[in-house]
Amino acid sequence: MSKRSPVIVGAGPAGVRAAQTLVAHGLRPIVLDEAPRAGGQIYRQPPPGFYRSKKKLYGFEAGRADSIHSDFAALAQQIDYRPHTLVWNAQPEVIDLMNTSTLAADSLAWQDIIVATGATDRVLPVPGWTTPGVYTLGGAQVALKFQGCAIGRRVVLAGTGPLLYLVAYQYAKAGAEVAAVLDSSSLSDRIAALPDMLGQPALLIKGMYYMAWLMAHRIPLKTHARLLRVEGEEQVRAVVWRRESMTTDDFAAGPEQTVECDALGFGYALRSETQLADLLGCRFGFDPVQRAYLPERDKAGRSSVPGVYFAGDGAGIMGADAAELAGERAALALLHDRGVQIDTARAEMLERRLARIAAFRKGLERAFPFPQKWAELAEDQLIVCRCEHISAGELRQAARDGNAQEMNRLKALTRAGMGRCQGRMCSTAAGEILAQACSIPLAQVGRLRGQAPVKPVPIGMHALKSAPASISASPSTQQTASVFHVALAAGEDE
Repeated sequence: MSKRSPVIVGAGPAGVRAAQTLVAHGLRPIVLDEAPRAGGQIYRQPPPGFYRSKKKLYGFEAGRADSIHSDFAALAQQIDYRPHTLVWNAQPEVIDLMNTSTLAADSLAWQDIIVATGATDRVLPVPGWTTPGVYTLGGAQVALKFQGCAIGRRVVLAGTGPLLYLVAYQYAKAGAEVAAVLDSSSLSDRIAALPDMLGQPALLIKGMYYMAWLMAHRIPLKTHARLLRVEGEEQVRAVVWRRESMTTDDFAAGPEQTVECDALGFGYALRSETQLADLLGCRFGFDPVQRAYLPERDKAGRSSVPGVYFAGDGAGIMGADAAELAGERAALALLHDRGVQIDTARAEMLERRLARIAAFRKGLERAFPFPQKWAELAEDQLIVCRCEHISAGELRQAARDGNAQEMNRLKALTRAGMGRCQGRMCSTAAGEILAQACSIPLAQVGRLRGQAPVKPVPIGMHALKSAPASISASPSTQQTASVFHVALAAGEDE
């Protein structure tokens, strides 16, 4: 039986390099991407007809962004590229798709699939975070890259992690007024992390440059900064913070300070998009460095499920440079498993480079540590799940009264994670609250199970097409299809 075309989910740095590698070995992969144009979040392209130079859009990364874009464009005749395509469900041998422009639904049979789904912001709520004018750092960056606009005229950027300083630099370079950069980590954290980060001097120097540039342009950079609240009703008008360590107890808290602004961008590093990995049946393990359950993979990107491979931040946050390497390595693993001869020396070199970046990433986690005292400091009235309007106090009460000591039990009792974002915005915070309420390690509370649809799909989605006759849909796939057929029929009656 002939092999089907390999499928790649995602056209960011990992997906592009995976596609390029497969094409170089004579295969024609199917590349599915929710975005309208390739590049992923970091190298997101503006819409057609909207021109800004790559230097202005991507700064130091202009050359790499251009390489990703031009290399992918050169593959146009050699791949089956499907932009605007959401993979909303995944099962053994079949994935379900929706074109986000036409709402047309389809099913695609697969034998080998490279999952390169990337990451989203890791959010820790603060009182007032649902006020209009509050964005994640990634959302603030999308506005700048995709439409060339800022989220406000006077912006505060807060949280921790390298993205905080990158976005601040990009906003200031674009002409926006950055009122303050509020970092929950400290200078001592970064000094302690230096030995781990010296293995990637170019990346280290780049990060140091962003900070130095911001200081040279007199943009206030505050460390040990804990966000206390966002003020404003119909629009953000100020951010209140104070100097207070969220990682140690031996630090005296300072007085409250107010920064007037009309927008806030915040985030605490990134979290991997793992829903498809879950639906594909992959085994997960807890990563104490990233404080999250991640799909298990070997050095080449192979998962616990034959034919499923991972590349990029969707299986662990490693950054864009590592994503390119991992995309190529996963493609080489797929080719090897198909019996195609590959350059083993090249594969081993890629693994060595990925290992060095992994050591650097551990240093970054040390330099920008997770605010482990956040759950302890979160007040009961704080809204954690904005979709279902669930407070920290309600989560704690469920832990006490409902004996919820596991994330899916907590979800069933409170509806946290059942809303439009399906836990993307609240699962990190809810897990931290649950572990704190139960006085148990974070690993013990588990993770929210992935469920289809992995992102909301409209009730007016066009009728599902059947999978190829040679593939028998699983009972769960058939059940999902039946539910959507019923919903669609009801919609048509209207």
